[in-house]
Amino acid sequence: MLNFQLQMPTRILFGAGEVGKIGAEAVKYGRKVLLVTGRTSTKKTGILDCVLEFLNGAGLEVLVFDRIEPNPRASTIDEGGRIAREEDCDLIVALGGGSVMDAAKAIAAVAKSLRPIHEYMAGGHTGLWKELLPITEALPVLTVPTLAATGSEANSIAVITNWETKEKASITGPALFPVVAILDPELTYTVPVSYTADGCADIFSHLYEVYLTGEEDAHVQDEISEGLMRTVIRFAKIALAEPTNYEARAAILWASTLALIGVAGAGRGGSFTAHQLEHPLSGHYDISHGRGLAILAPDYFRYVYKERPERFAQMGRRVFGVQEADDLKAAEAAIQAVETWFEEIGVKDTLKNQGIPQDALPRIAADAVRVGGRGQGFIPGIRQLREADVLAIYQACYE
Repeated sequence: MLNFQLQMPTRILFGAGEVGKIGAEAVKYGRKVLLVTGRTSTKKTGILDCVLEFLNGAGLEVLVFDRIEPNPRASTIDEGGRIAREEDCDLIVALGGGSVMDAAKAIAAVAKSLRPIHEYMAGGHTGLWKELLPITEALPVLTVPTLAATGSEANSIAVITNWETKEKASITGPALFPVVAILDPELTYTVPVSYTADGCADIFSHLYEVYLTGEEDAHVQDEISEGLMRTVIRFAKIALAEPTNYEARAAILWASTLALIGVAGAGRGGSFTAHQLEHPLSGHYDISHGRGLAILAPDYFRYVYKERPERFAQMGRRVFGVQEADDLKAAEAAIQAVETWFEEIGVKDTLKNQGIPQDALPRIAADAVRVGGRGQGFIPGIRQLREADVLAIYQACYE
């Protein structure tokens, strides 16, 4: 196990009805709130009105910024930051899925720094991220997830899309840790089936990526990752069949948080290769991030598994119950098991079906290496993926 430092400063309130405490929590950080949310879903479900009632009941002044898109845009974030700054807001409340929570963190940073958020994006064309990251100043953020997927509710990472340059990349820093996360599984009951499934694919990816690419002797972390993977695999099907099953929704929401809060990856190193492969796909064509990850995973696995068959074999045996004694055969069975599960939950798909033109793949592959490689000329992982490798994986996923 490698040496590591782990910081988890976010206070978490978990359980049915916990959203009712949002007013009492928010008032600890000031009197004026910018509530960041998406354009339609929280209004349609009534969740926005409910949260506004709790916040207003605590005597808070609330401004609603309801402009966040999927794959949140840098321009939208800059506007939110300007409003938060000019209106002298004390706190940012994020109500929604991963895009909303990522945007809220970025808005909190822009409100303090006065800088456009694209300058902070890791791997971005300006190169300023090398000086500006990690982010150490931002307004406090309180998160209320309505979807289990990204784990953004309790970590210090946000992913932003600069639509003008088609760059999609992360920002990070200690100031981006939410001060409070209110995890109420009942708020996820109304999530559409496709969003639930795509979210589960995202959670699974957060777990398998460092598991497959990092150190082999992180035994505690292996047990945590394997247990969380089994949990997501088991309860995804239940949540899809029974959207108001509290046990399933609670298990998936908590797994989402734990998958990317640091405990599963600390002390093992590794890289998020599949995420770096996916980001330019949704950065160029605005597809669902979780669906993009599901499209990529099987063919990405087939491209690299022979470099490290023992790790794929271990995942197959411990997570999917593969019985093969030979590592290579067990690894292949593990890849098939992942693909079968994706098919069962409805996320097995192709880039062609998502409307991505085949002749766009070379440019997307170049952007993947440029942004995801952070200037190294390759995306790190089980093996170094250069532009030709990335393009080969995209072509395999095309149809």
